[in-house]
Amino acid sequence: MPPRKNPLDLTAIPFEGFEPSGPPADQIYGHIRAAILRMEIPPGSLLSETEVGLRFGASRTPVREAFTHLREAGLIVTRPSRGNFVTRLSESRLREAQFLREAIELAVVARLCTVGMPETFVTEAKLNLTRQATAIADNNDIEFQDQDDHFHAILAEATGYPRVPILLAQEKTVLDRLRVLSLSDRGHKARLLAEHGDILSAVRVRDLAQAQAAMTHHLASVLDLISDLRDSHGDYFE
Repeated sequence: MPPRKNPLDLTAIPFEGFEPSGPPADQIYGHIRAAILRMEIPPGSLLSETEVGLRFGASRTPVREAFTHLREAGLIVTRPSRGNFVTRLSESRLREAQFLREAIELAVVARLCTVGMPETFVTEAKLNLTRQATAIADNNDIEFQDQDDHFHAILAEATGYPRVPILLAQEKTVLDRLRVLSLSDRGHKARLLAEHGDILSAVRVRDLAQAQAAMTHHLASVLDLISDLRDSHGDYFE
C-alpha cells in the first residue's frame, strides 16, 4: 500500500494540555504519540515537520527532536526525499507483541495465585472494573482503553516486581492501535469487562488453572481480530 502523498491536516485534532512554558519536544512527542496510538493520526499518514511546528507554535529544533523520539519508538518511518510517515500495522510485529504479552500476563497471574494478591490491589482492581463499566455506558472508547490498560497494570504491579508493569506496557503499546479499531463495538467492550471480572475472581481465590484459562481466553480475542480488521481496514496494514 503506497504512503499518502499529502501531509495530514492537524487542525482537527484536539491536542489539549500543551504548555508553552514546558519542554516543547517532550510535549510534542507525547501529543503526537497519543494521537497515533488512538488512531487520530492513521497509519500511512504523511507527517510534516513544518505543519507540526505550526500546530504547536514550536521552532524546528524541538519538532525534529520529537520526530526522532517517534522514529525510535517505531511510530514513524522516514523515507528519503518523501517525508515522515506513520508506520502501518505489521501482522508479524503484532503477533510477536501478543506472544510476549501473554508470557508476561500468565506469569503475573501465576505469581498472584501462588503468593496472593494484596488487598489494596484487589480494592483498586474492583474500582477499576466499575470505571470500565461507566466508560462502556458513556460509550467512551478512549476512557475504556485507559481503564483496560490500568486493570492489567494493577495486576502487574501487584506482583511486587517493578519492571513487570514496564515491560508489559511496552508490548501492549504495539497492540494499542489494533485495539482501538475494535472498541467501537460496545458488545466487544462488555465481553472484555466480563473477562476482566473472571480473571480477578480466579486470582482472588488463588485458582491457578482458572486464572490462567481466563487470561488465555481474554488475550486470544486480540489476535482473533486481525483477519477481520485486515478486511475492513486493509490500508492500515503493511
